[in-house]
Amino acid sequence: DWTPLQTAVETCTLCDLHSSRTQSVFGVGNRNADWLLIGEAPGRDEDQQGEPFVGRAGQLLNAMLRAIGLQREQVYIANILKCRPPNNRDPKPDEVVCCEPYLMRQIELIRPGLILALGRTAAQNLLRTETAIGRLRGRVHQFRDTGIPLIATYHPAYLLRSPGEKRKAWQDLQLAVETLRERV
Repeated sequence: DWTPLQTAVETCTLCDLHSSRTQSVFGVGNRNADWLLIGEAPGRDEDQQGEPFVGRAGQLLNAMLRAIGLQREQVYIANILKCRPPNNRDPKPDEVVCCEPYLMRQIELIRPGLILALGRTAAQNLLRTETAIGRLRGRVHQFRDTGIPLIATYHPAYLLRSPGEKRKAWQDLQLAVETLRERV
């Protein structure tokens, strides 16, 4: 099921983003992972390399994972959008709608034990809310009707700009570890 899904993403023309992408960014990692990390959308580096979280934010994300005893290869990393929005602008609602079936299928195939929403855009779209990330983080949500626990935290790029918030992100990671431990 993965190959046709990836081909569908690579050849997708449902929204205008396909016309400006270098390549789609499908996702990467362990397809049987307990942890599914979902970000907003590919940036310039991701668009060039075809992999999510490869720039400075990706380096910080890797360090965050190592801090809780995980390697990048043990988790699966995806985005709300599979193509880069111009100038790294926020995803438009119609773009999210076009990409959502791809992400939903990835979630079905992975069957993660936990979803970690990285940043405001990912958290708000996954939880279908306008609530600010500061109010979403720090507690366990359920991802729609799947029963999968979802924890929202700050995006690594935001943490690079606001290092004083790293403590809160660490608390979110600890909550995620504990939540997953309780599920097993």
